[in-house]
Order: sequence, then structure tokens, then C-alpha cells
Amino acid sequence: MPLALALSPHLDDAAFSCGGTLAALAAEGWEVVVATLFTASVEAPTGFALACQTDKGLPAEADYMAIRRAEDAEACRRLEARPVWLPFREAPHRGYGSAAALFGPLRSDDAAHLDLAAALEPLLAGRRPDLLLAPQAVGGHVDHVQTVRALHLLRPAFPVLWWQDFPYLSRRDTHPARPFERMMAALPEEARPIRAEAKRHACAAYATQLGFQFGGPEGLARALDEAGPQEVFRRAETAAA
Repeated sequence: MPLALALSPHLDDAAFSCGGTLAALAAEGWEVVVATLFTASVEAPTGFALACQTDKGLPAEADYMAIRRAEDAEACRRLEARPVWLPFREAPHRGYGSAAALFGPLRSDDAAHLDLAAALEPLLAGRRPDLLLAPQAVGGHVDHVQTVRALHLLRPAFPVLWWQDFPYLSRRDTHPARPFERMMAALPEEARPIRAEAKRHACAAYATQLGFQFGGPEGLARALDEAGPQEVFRRAETAAA
């Protein structure tokens, strides 16, 4: 059975950006694994990190990331994928102290890409996927950027579908940053038909994110409708391309 491995920065990125493709691969008989990198619970968060959960209606004492991991487990079940959670801290727990900072320059003391590479190397060597799926880092979120940088360090010799990061790509009031635009532009574009209902159902599992990202379930439905019946990637025969 061929294996597709999606490397998701956050607990929702893979489903939002390429969930329809993952569901289609599963329906074709592929084993599908979604490995999410930044999933660590942090005890007693403060400041901006705490605000990232309280602004979603969750109390300060809640384990926000445990709630999100449970959402991800359900989303993966709906995609017929298996979740894997790596224990790295999201950017608000690494010194990024505002929403603007999440989409700004990398901090000089942020070596997350080195830690990610060290963890991904045995994961990739052990599983030897037939296909990797990973973000282009459209939008410039620092966790997405560090994910791409980690893959560049490893240079794994597996085919890669670089996905367009959703919902950043779809926001019409902004011009999302494209920190790897030159690299991606050199790669051929590949549009794949998707299992749209499976994607919609999986995305809806991330209940804590729907209001913040889309204004609620209806906004999610509209955004997915506008995105259309395909997912578009840049394809590389290896991550070193």
C-alpha cells in the first residue's frame, strides 16, 4: 500500500489546505498519515499565548492544545487518515508576542527548523513515504516557514506536493507573503480533483478555529465553495528541488 505523509505545521493546516486530496488518496487505497509538528501543550500560558485561546472562548485553565489534538483526531478520522503529533511549541510560546509577529521576520533565537529537522529525519527514514505533502508557506506564518526550512535541511528524496496554504491564500483583503515564491515558481503546477464533502466534513471538526478563521461554519462553507473542486500544488520530485 503506498503511503502519503502530510507534514502539517498546525492542527488544521493539512485538512484546510489539502484535505480533499488526502481523502481522495485514501479512497484510492493509499495509507494516509498527517504528521502535525507544533502540537505541544504548554502549562500556564501567559500574555499573547494565553490570548490565543481565550479569544476563542476557552478558559485560561483549559489545555488548548489537548482540545485541538482531539479536533485533529476527529478530522483525520473523517479523512480516513492517521494522525501523528510532534511535541513542538507553537510560535506564541517561542517568543512571538503578537499576531503581527507571527507573520513577520523569524526571531534570531528561533531555531525551530533545526529541532524539526532532527525529529523529521527518523520519521521520514522509518516510514519512507511514496509522497510527501507540505506547505508552501503562503502567508508567511513563521511556523509554516520553519517547516519548509526544516525540509530544505533534510533534502529527503521523496516526491513532494507543496500545497497552497489555506485560508491565507483566499483572503482577498491582503496580499499574502510568499517567502519561497522563487523556488515554487520554478516547479510545475499540479491541480488535483478532490473529495469535497470529505474535506468539508473534516474541516468542520476544528470547531475552535472556525469563528476565528472564517466567522463560523457558514463562513467555512463559503470559503470552501469559493476555493473550487480542485486543490493546486507545486510538484517536486524531491524536497531538495
